[in-house]
Amino acid sequence: MADKAHPGPDPSGRGSDDRAAGAQAEVVDLCRDLLRIDTVNTGNGHGDERAAAEYVAAKLSEVGIEPTVLESEPRRTSVVARLEGADPSRPALLIHGHLDVVPAVADDWRYHPFSGEIAEDCLWGRGAIDMKDMDAMTLAVVRDLARTGRKPPRDIVLAFVADEEAGGTYGARWLVENHPELFDGCTDAIGEVGGFSYTVSDDLRLYLVETAQKGLAWMRLTVDGRAGHGSMVSDDNAVTALCEAVARLGRHQFPIVVTPTVRAFLGELSDALGIELLTGDIEATVAKLGPISRMIGATLRNTVNPTQLDAGSKVNVIPGRATAHVDGRFLPGQEEEFIRQIDELIGPDVRRDWVVHDIALETPFSGPMVDAMAASLRAEDPAARTIPYMLSGGTDAKSFSRLGMRCFGFSPLKLPADLDFSGMFHGIDERVPLEALRFGVRVLDRFLAAV
Repeated sequence: MADKAHPGPDPSGRGSDDRAAGAQAEVVDLCRDLLRIDTVNTGNGHGDERAAAEYVAAKLSEVGIEPTVLESEPRRTSVVARLEGADPSRPALLIHGHLDVVPAVADDWRYHPFSGEIAEDCLWGRGAIDMKDMDAMTLAVVRDLARTGRKPPRDIVLAFVADEEAGGTYGARWLVENHPELFDGCTDAIGEVGGFSYTVSDDLRLYLVETAQKGLAWMRLTVDGRAGHGSMVSDDNAVTALCEAVARLGRHQFPIVVTPTVRAFLGELSDALGIELLTGDIEATVAKLGPISRMIGATLRNTVNPTQLDAGSKVNVIPGRATAHVDGRFLPGQEEEFIRQIDELIGPDVRRDWVVHDIALETPFSGPMVDAMAASLRAEDPAARTIPYMLSGGTDAKSFSRLGMRCFGFSPLKLPADLDFSGMFHGIDERVPLEALRFGVRVLDRFLAAV
């Protein structure tokens, strides 16, 4: 298996401690600077990534990497750059990261979400995990490569993009549709939510590499009824009909479907833990994995969650229309069946419109990219074992895959065993360990030297 191979000699001739020394020295400051830039994306086109994009562009220019700065709409800003490799005739590698973050309510946090506070050996802030950590690690590594004159084996294309948190309409999707030439030659891509550790024991840490992700089906449900006075009997109340449909969706449990990636994950995990996970009550067994079970459990079936309701303007007026927004996610190969079941559950009197509708992805856990990930991780953590997994959410990989790239989630982090990693995503008190950032820099440096 790929992860059991010896990582091989260090081509730089340097040991782990001083690997990419310049990158290790500045990655925390880079991440802290990015966290202090408010790039909240509230959806529906409302976001502002310009200041962060200008910061990234300046840091690239400073070391001689020429950035291209583009705006899909005013202040919806992305940055793309290309780092020349030793052999430009080889296919290029894309590293992509998003600059936007979801909202945060400061009063809920121990430290202000846009302060970039350093406390308890962690860097705190909205985006510390999702995903300004990877943005900073990527910046740190490519800046170190440029400063030291080291060339990766092939061209590296960098994309720091807007709007991922709302589906990428103003970011990755726009770039792919309007500027595909910026990604010429890219056959592989790495991005967020993969390469993080799950501790089994002191001498075994599983590093989950994302090789699949569920499809996006964000929808708006609308019911039209008869408006009237709230004191009168109504047999055509839009609110009632909508709530009934929403309740059916929210309470529905879709059947378990074990996709190839989930089967591979459970098989690798079974081998690592010495227990059989592919028989019996799979869901109950996954639930025993601790905090990560929320993320993994959601990849066992299609899911749907009602998230917003809107109707009426006054308590004594029956509104003529009611709407709801629903977050649906479907497994690879399950899109048609998922939509059929959704329409059956909501019934014929509810109109369904897509807000964001995007593909599911799945790629085999094999090949030189996977081998390089495994070797780079083991070189920095001898207890590392890489295994594939499916992300329950979605990333900009959906957009970049449309250009024919094979996409992986690989943002390497060695995490404390007690850190609720999955709870950091869109949660309160989001934070990343300082040493995890330095570890990620060393792994990425090795990885880029190998691919």
